[in-house]
Amino acid sequence: MSLALTDVFPQGNPYLHELGVEVLEFGDDRAVMALRLKPEFMNSWQVAQGGISMTLMDVAMGLAARAGVPDAKSSATVEMSSSFLQPAGRAGDTIVARGHTYHRSTTMCFCQAELWNGDKLVAKAMGTFKLIRRLDISKKLDHE
Repeated sequence: MSLALTDVFPQGNPYLHELGVEVLEFGDDRAVMALRLKPEFMNSWQVAQGGISMTLMDVAMGLAARAGVPDAKSSATVEMSSSFLQPAGRAGDTIVARGHTYHRSTTMCFCQAELWNGDKLVAKAMGTFKLIRRLDISKKLDHE
């Protein structure tokens, strides 16, 4: 069972919507996301572009960061590192990112993610995320 993107992104997320990202799990310091790879996501070797893999792991970690904090409305990536173990897949494959928070302070979360294509681990990531408790934060960005 998947959740609607609007269930986890109250203001929507046009980027993830256009990609076709599905939220499979969200809660208890975890998030699981899935994406069916489209031909337009392939690089010149006809395997998934690394940025697609990074996007899915980034979002899985960002959601995991706020999954255990009831008043967190969003999160912002502060730092992220990724390791690509093998090509993520080809057009038609479905990749799944599993994000998990392993440490949290009052404002920061430290997370990890794994990216899977079936039973193959294809990438890993670690990231630091700042919790955002106000959805009107974008108004501040407009005035800078």
